[in-house]
Amino acid sequence: MVEKIKKIFTKNNDQLPLVLVFAVVVLFWAFFDGAISYITPLLIQQQGFSNSEIGFIIGFSSVAGAAFDFFIYKIFKKTNFRRLILAMFVICFAYPLLLWQTKSLWLFLLAMSVWGVYYDLYGFGVFNFVAKYIKSKNNSSSFGIIQIFKSLGNIIGPLVIGYLIVERVDWRSFAVSWIVLFMGFIFFIYLFFIIRGHGVINGLFKQPLIHRDILAQYRVWRKLGGLLRPVLALSFYYRIIDAFFWTLIPLYAISTNYQQFGGLLLAAYTVPVLIAGWFVGSLTRSYGKKRTAYASLLAGSLILALFFFIQNEIVLVLSIFLASFFIKLTRPVVFSSFADYINDAPLAEIEIEGLEDFSANLGYIFGPILAGVLADLFGIQSAFGVLGLVGAALAVTLLIFGPKHIIISNQSAEII
Repeated sequence: MVEKIKKIFTKNNDQLPLVLVFAVVVLFWAFFDGAISYITPLLIQQQGFSNSEIGFIIGFSSVAGAAFDFFIYKIFKKTNFRRLILAMFVICFAYPLLLWQTKSLWLFLLAMSVWGVYYDLYGFGVFNFVAKYIKSKNNSSSFGIIQIFKSLGNIIGPLVIGYLIVERVDWRSFAVSWIVLFMGFIFFIYLFFIIRGHGVINGLFKQPLIHRDILAQYRVWRKLGGLLRPVLALSFYYRIIDAFFWTLIPLYAISTNYQQFGGLLLAAYTVPVLIAGWFVGSLTRSYGKKRTAYASLLAGSLILALFFFIQNEIVLVLSIFLASFFIKLTRPVVFSSFADYINDAPLAEIEIEGLEDFSANLGYIFGPILAGVLADLFGIQSAFGVLGLVGAALAVTLLIFGPKHIIISNQSAEII
């Protein structure tokens, strides 16, 4: 693994300082975001809301994020990562204060809208930075470095905050979050100055737009959605699983004898993202992308189904780690598959990306809602068991009935 990381850094050596400084900004921001993600369901619970209501409130953040996607380029006429990331930091500094003062349902929905907006700003900012300031040949390695730092922040944040929280969320959690966010902002200011010596290397990718009316666009989405149904189902369910963990694990920890070690449970879920990617290439070469994804989902889901019976704390942590490892294998496979479809049907790039993003948003909308409802019906730990049974059924269905090959072209997708 060390040698592979060295190769990534060597390939990107001429622009490594820019990428590393930006990655450090992302590291501190991801620590903040991971901490806030851990705090949010607990704060909502402290105001007397049920698990089902918590799921509905958190799911609303993705509704707001999806709506913001349509307006971001009208708000930011000249898109530049500095404006996007600066706006993200401003909102992030204000968000904990808004969250802390919120008591009613409508104010929580407003807070979730803010959460969804600042996360979207991060995504657009990263893409803009890499697309404009990094040479095309180094795009993949740059995204890889940034993702590693983001994953580390998402791991460390809940670990630290989970340790600070005993029975209730208090000022210490917010103080730590603000301090870490401020450190990230300092590195962003540093990046703001050093990037002045680097001109824009690339314009953003320019794909000729095909203008269609709403009915024509719907027909294209329906056609493509039918062809891509298996990978869209995987993308959707992966996000549901992710939403389950981030919504329910903090609530589970505070309601059991874990309490200060709730961050450890989330770490067991997030750490495998740093490991699984190294195994994907060899597995897909041996068994194919789709079979690898379906089998990985099946293995991870079967482990989740065992949550009905697990009583020992150590076994639970290990089970979360193993389930997450297999489930995380599906993520790069799905992303790689969508990239292949775009290469095969370049005129359908906008539609393919739109469908993938739509499936992701649906997963993050319904995931928290389903998590809350199942937790109220069966208990939090059993809710993961139900999630595993459904995931196993989906994986078996895809293994038996899913097509071995999905062929996409401009003609087959009716992009002409």
